Amino acid sequence: MYRTGHLGVAMALFAPVAHWLVTAGYPGLAVLTGAAALALAVVPDLDLSVPGLSHRGVTHSLAFALAAGACCGALAARGLPALGVAVPPAVSAFAFGFLLGFGSILGHLAADVITPMGVPFLWPASRRWSLGVTPSRDPVWNGGLFALGTASLGLSMGLALGAV
Repeated sequence: MYRTGHLGVAMALFAPVAHWLVTAGYPGLAVLTGAAALALAVVPDLDLSVPGLSHRGVTHSLAFALAAGACCGALAARGLPALGVAVPPAVSAFAFGFLLGFGSILGHLAADVITPMGVPFLWPASRRWSLGVTPSRDPVWNGGLFALGTASLGLSMGLALGAV
């Protein structure tokens, strides 16, 4: 998928989390987390601009998703308390950050697994998983995923704020 498709998937996956955070009384955390989820949605494709990395290699693997989760968890555990941002008592700041990072990368991989090129989930093993549904460049799929994500997030927020 291209950037618009990845952003759409990120919004669709974030929609229920945003609803939970807003209805639980954490609207600021919802905004912060949403911005982070959108930023993280395209991180695996940084391999396109990093010399020595092949596209859809290590950055498109479960190992990378775990590493991103660990980094985000560590940042959240240190950064959120320093900023005075609380997380719901059901999770620790580390767990919240870990799930954000891990889930955001998994969302990217889910969008790419529908393409013929697929993803190497178990990198460094060379096997790629692919559903072969559509090429990455397809504007209908990218636009459709973006529209789905926008609608999902909009409906989620409308329900959370009582506007729907």
